[in-house]
Amino acid sequence: MQRDPRDLIRYTPSERLNHWIVGISFILLGLSGLALFHPAFWPFTLLFGGGTWTRIIHPYLGVLMALAYVVMLIRFTRLNLMTATDWQWIRRVREMVDGDDHNMPEQGKYNGGQKILFWLLFWCMLLLILSGIPLWRTWFSFPVEWVRLAAVVHSGSAAVMIGLIMVHVYAAIWTKGTIRAMWYGTVTRAWAKQHHRAWYKEATKEG
Repeated sequence: MQRDPRDLIRYTPSERLNHWIVGISFILLGLSGLALFHPAFWPFTLLFGGGTWTRIIHPYLGVLMALAYVVMLIRFTRLNLMTATDWQWIRRVREMVDGDDHNMPEQGKYNGGQKILFWLLFWCMLLLILSGIPLWRTWFSFPVEWVRLAAVVHSGSAAVMIGLIMVHVYAAIWTKGTIRAMWYGTVTRAWAKQHHRAWYKEATKEG
């Protein structure tokens, strides 16, 4: 892909690697988790070498995703703190959905919708980690009541997180030029100026 040398760097190689580790881990966890959740999804166990291996691998994948996600939190939490401008953007999001986003409040590296998604995913991830511990019977022993409650919280949090990730992927596809940022690390100046004008000004020292 030929790129303009004036394109702006949106993500470094390490940030993209971090993102893909979390993303791929989540996909594998989703497939293995669904297989363990309901017999209708049991064929997914073939991707992991059978039912036994699926049960063994699933929690270790969870540890990998959790560790990678902590790194992501350290990298991006400050950039995802909500501001008054973000809430203005949220109140006017219908304009953007209708395709008229040229007069939306100026956004930094992430807009209000992305920030809300960030924090919703944070709470889902936290619940998944905490509820996953009692379910890992190989290493931990909890009262059966705790395990039952953890199973409900774990499956519920996973279902919500799958829905949120679907929204995340759809938004990335819908906003043309977004996926390129995570593949190649760069965006065009026109894209940055239209969707994240405050970040564009900061990155180009304009204004």
